Amino acid sequence: MLRYIYGTDLHRFARLRDGMFRDRADQFKIRLGWEVTVDADGFERDDYDALDPLYVIWEGPDGRHQGSMRFLPTTGQVMVNDHFGHLLNGQAVCSPDIWECTRFCLSRGAPSRVAAGLMLGGGEIMRHFGIRHFAGVFDARMVRIYRHIGSSPEVLGSQGTGRDRISVGLWAFSDAARMRVARRAGISPALSDLWFRRSLGDAMPMPLSA
Repeated sequence: MLRYIYGTDLHRFARLRDGMFRDRADQFKIRLGWEVTVDADGFERDDYDALDPLYVIWEGPDGRHQGSMRFLPTTGQVMVNDHFGHLLNGQAVCSPDIWECTRFCLSRGAPSRVAAGLMLGGGEIMRHFGIRHFAGVFDARMVRIYRHIGSSPEVLGSQGTGRDRISVGLWAFSDAARMRVARRAGISPALSDLWFRRSLGDAMPMPLSA
């Protein structure tokens, strides 16, 4: 199932929190070889985790983390502006209608539908919070995954070639896209909506960054 958890509430879900940060270390440091910091507990965390982001986390039947994403409004500090502005010719992404999505993570052995489930969760954030787009940076390996899920981004800028190519993308989420991703995830739209409401109710976004 999907859970929606603000950073300040992660302590209430310690097993999911620890699994998420450890799986991030495994994916980004070990499997992908990114230059990320892993602490003595084996957690991969960065400065953006301290900004009270909203996390979408897939909880497996055994209560363990199987996948997650992190969301922050682009009106505050976000990676796309702080570290990847060169991909946009120095133009900042800054709008209350656009949030950044980062740290798309899947645990080892996660069922294939988890990736689509996370995308569906992102769509629920859009629907309930009135967000028009997500912005994010992705590498070449993700192109096939997004296409398979049925949620490919509009590419705003890229650098590099082949497997080393990185891009900034902008995602919209129409009703038709929601249905496609829901089918891929094997989750009914009604159940997806229920999971969101159980986590956050009808609450509007909490202030995350000025």
